[in-house]
Amino acid sequence: MAKQTLDILLCDARLGEPILSSLKLIFHDSESATVGLALIKAGIATSQNDPGLARKGCFGVFGKRKDWDSPIYSGDRLELYSPLLIDPKTVRRKKANQNQDAKFQAAAAKRKARRL
Repeated sequence: MAKQTLDILLCDARLGEPILSSLKLIFHDSESATVGLALIKAGIATSQNDPGLARKGCFGVFGKRKDWDSPIYSGDRLELYSPLLIDPKTVRRKKANQNQDAKFQAAAAKRKARRL
């Protein structure tokens, strides 16, 4: 049975400062080299439904989010991302509302100054 060896970099940024490590993963010819299988062989996940990786978009290759079944090649950098603490949409919406409130307050102050 032939074996295929992949040299990949693993960048784990789940717990603060990213940790970069080099891995040699061995795949048998019957196995296709996928991101999911690399995560299992690296000891990070036990299956696709692993609770540690259950959220969408928690891993990728070279900064691009990948699916569990995406292929992985020798020399790739497999990245594990930390969860977002704040939803970017909520932050943008709040900032836009603050800017809108400031415009309304400035307009109200201008109208009040004209009356006096």
